[in-house]
Amino acid sequence: MDDQKLSDNVNEVSSKAQMPDNSAAAKKHKRNKYAMAISILASMTSVLLGYDTGVMSGATLYIKKDLKISDVQIEILVGTINIYSLLGSAMAGRTSDWIGRRYTIVFASAIFFVGAILMGFATNYAFLMVGRFVAGIGVGYALMIAPVYAAEVAPTSSRGFLTSFPEVFINFGVLLGFVSNYAFAGLPLKLGWRLMLGIGAVPSIFLAIGVLAMPESPRWLVLQGRLGDAKKVLLRTSNSPEEAQLRFADIKGAAGLPENCNDDFVTVPTHSHGEDVWKDLILHPTPPVLHILVAAIGIHLFQQASGVDAVLMYSPRIYAKAGIKNDSDKLLATIAVGASKTLFILVATFLVDRVGRRVLLLTSCGGMMASLMGLAVGLTIIDHYKDQTIIWAVALCIITTLSSVAFFSIGMGPIAWVYSSEIFPLRLRAQGCSIGVAVNRFTSGVVLMTFISLYKAITIGGAFFLFSGITTVAWVFFYTLLPETQGRTLEEMEALFGSFFKWRSTSKELDKRNEA
Repeated sequence: MDDQKLSDNVNEVSSKAQMPDNSAAAKKHKRNKYAMAISILASMTSVLLGYDTGVMSGATLYIKKDLKISDVQIEILVGTINIYSLLGSAMAGRTSDWIGRRYTIVFASAIFFVGAILMGFATNYAFLMVGRFVAGIGVGYALMIAPVYAAEVAPTSSRGFLTSFPEVFINFGVLLGFVSNYAFAGLPLKLGWRLMLGIGAVPSIFLAIGVLAMPESPRWLVLQGRLGDAKKVLLRTSNSPEEAQLRFADIKGAAGLPENCNDDFVTVPTHSHGEDVWKDLILHPTPPVLHILVAAIGIHLFQQASGVDAVLMYSPRIYAKAGIKNDSDKLLATIAVGASKTLFILVATFLVDRVGRRVLLLTSCGGMMASLMGLAVGLTIIDHYKDQTIIWAVALCIITTLSSVAFFSIGMGPIAWVYSSEIFPLRLRAQGCSIGVAVNRFTSGVVLMTFISLYKAITIGGAFFLFSGITTVAWVFFYTLLPETQGRTLEEMEALFGSFFKWRSTSKELDKRNEA
């Protein structure tokens, strides 16, 4: 569609707005169904990480018995996929700038498929670790690219809603993993855990095929000089032709193209293809970029340092400490954890564009702090009275396990992905997000690879007292350094950052300019 048609559409919408009826106003608040559909499809790649996280929590009970491995080997098996995913997320930024966001999602699904097959057919610990390595690369790719794609296709009014979908599908994948544990637990020992891991290859096939029907990100298309294709995508993913025109102008400005550049294909300045990104991001960042980088790294660091993955991956051990001894009962109890996590992420999804990022993030962090403290107290009491069953302490452990993942899901879980995918400038976005994902996965890997050793050293209650303390520090960090981004276009974000402690005045000045 050319510019003349786009302008005609804008004029048509403007003339309709003059009419007495309120149809335009009624449509204003409706979410773009096409943008929602393709964001959901892209975000479904996050099921891969969620499934692996959920299924491994129960599979390790049987892997340990079958392969006769130690607790240290279990820690390495569970945690290393996150370390391996560092490599995937580091490569994903450059890959997505090179081949596009859409094909990067396909690539992620293909890699995870191979990894799941290798794990399903593993005959020994070394073979299993090879499968974990391959799957980890795929997870790193998927985690980085899904929120970036969703942020770049979403209209401003529903960007938080759409970019929270990756976390929705991580939670859904976790729940599927827990259900898979319970479903296959009754099979022979050598077959059960292999089916639990190998069946994860199935969704990656359908995801790779489905993603091919998606359009490419309009922002990536502009960076390639394909303005005609970008305009077509913007028209389909915006709430009105007028909004499409405004988004198109903003993207062109961010890419360094003149406002009157309207050809279907142009030559974009070489710096827009990804050259010198690391220099501008790491070596010589401007004050706004430095603040953005600190915010993105911090939100991902604290998301995982809160210990939520320890609650998920080692929930059978937590329930064992709480007095649940039967393996089947432990797995059934973990399904409740997955259900709680999935239910409350849906709450966050519908609130993120209404109440804002900060409110959800601070509420979530405060709730986790209290829940982890309660879990620590309950586990400490149970440890102290080993020969007695303290019913209220057992009940406290179960309730606080559920509430900790619930509070995580209403803020820290989804907002980390929403926030980091929307705050970076256009040409730094892909690789900036890859840094955030790398920090996320590294921190998760460290937590998971040290949790058993940690609780043996300072008791399991002590471990959760530590996590509660970390979430307290996280709350202060979020309150001090993270401005509200609700309602801002992606191209406005830099104006919110630049001063670590004076962002409120910057935000107010931007509000005044927008009102004017």
